[in-house]
Amino acid sequence: MDIAEIFKLWGMAAKTALGFFWKAGWAFVLGYFISSMIQAFVPKARLTPHMGGSGAGSLSLATIFGAISSSCSFAALATARALVLKGASFVAAVAFMFASTNLVIELGILIMIFLGWQFLAAEVVGGVVLIVISRFLIHLTQPTGWFEAAREKVEQDSPPEEDDFDWRKRLASRDGWRMVGRTFGGEWAMVWEEILIGFTIAGLVAAVVPAEVWKAVFLSDYVHGGQAGFLVVLENALLAPFVAAGTFIGSMGNIPLATVLNASGVMFAGIMGFIYSDLMVPPLVAVNAKYYGWRVSLYIAAVMYVSIVITALLLHYGFALLGITPHSAHKVEQVTQFAFDYTFWMNLGAVALVGLTFWLKRRPQQDEQHGSGHMGHMEHGHHDHGSGETGFKRITAYVVMLFLAVGMAAFFLTQG
Repeated sequence: MDIAEIFKLWGMAAKTALGFFWKAGWAFVLGYFISSMIQAFVPKARLTPHMGGSGAGSLSLATIFGAISSSCSFAALATARALVLKGASFVAAVAFMFASTNLVIELGILIMIFLGWQFLAAEVVGGVVLIVISRFLIHLTQPTGWFEAAREKVEQDSPPEEDDFDWRKRLASRDGWRMVGRTFGGEWAMVWEEILIGFTIAGLVAAVVPAEVWKAVFLSDYVHGGQAGFLVVLENALLAPFVAAGTFIGSMGNIPLATVLNASGVMFAGIMGFIYSDLMVPPLVAVNAKYYGWRVSLYIAAVMYVSIVITALLLHYGFALLGITPHSAHKVEQVTQFAFDYTFWMNLGAVALVGLTFWLKRRPQQDEQHGSGHMGHMEHGHHDHGSGETGFKRITAYVVMLFLAVGMAAFFLTQG
């Protein structure tokens, strides 16, 4: 391969990555704005005292709490730690982590754009199944002594407690909407590097890695008419979490890559196993180890892995039995094109919405001394990403920006 071909591939990778951004930009803005309103106006402190058990009530509350929380994987882990500190069971903590990275609004919008509504339906159904299966696995295998030691480790820290509040008063207040703007900014501050890196990796993979590679990895040659033997389906479900872990990408960043895998013929079980595995990436396992110790961290990872594999298999065969197996017609070229279609107008609206959030964020806070103390500590953030992890990701994000800039220059030069 000569220099000209390298620059041509580089240009295509950059264009594809930016095409992913273009297609999903409005979805991120809308999803995070809705998420910010939910986080600002829903008094979540009323839920946490009821998560100490492993029954249906505790599990349901943890799932609801997760679904109305941030989709940032690191934030999910930090909030789960806070729940454990307040007395939540580890069953509830795992349910929360699964829900906050699989059942949030912004992820659903992204899946619908890149893969279609059928995959969105599968994501929601599978997300609930994941939580139920993980509950039974922990109930059957839980190492009580490990959990007690992990809880003692967590209790050595003392993060700020969330105050209760009247959501009606906050909804009608200036400071309540100011908090929406601040929360929106905080959400983006947590996830922009992950999204940037994830979408760029997806563009690079789409341009550089031939579909034949993924077909070989996921045994697609043994699939005929969308049908394959159990061992092939099992291989897809077993392998997908390791492929996801190898990308080091979180929940919002791996959807474009799932589109690439789908376009390459990977089976439904493999696609769903890949999407569900955002909490399996090594940096997140290491963060859990920091919180609970390595024994409990690896135990949680093992529970998640087994739950993901079983869920992917149940979805694959359950949907096949009902004759509703998703087959996305979305190709990479279709979701990365620049055109004056609905995406243009939605992105235009998203720019206006971003402007609104910045205006809300910068508005003078009213009555600082009366009822806004909780708001202040929430705005300054309580999600622990770890300084080393954040620094490495920040440097990587800047390298990615340079990669995209040079790539786009190469794309325009090679087009001539």
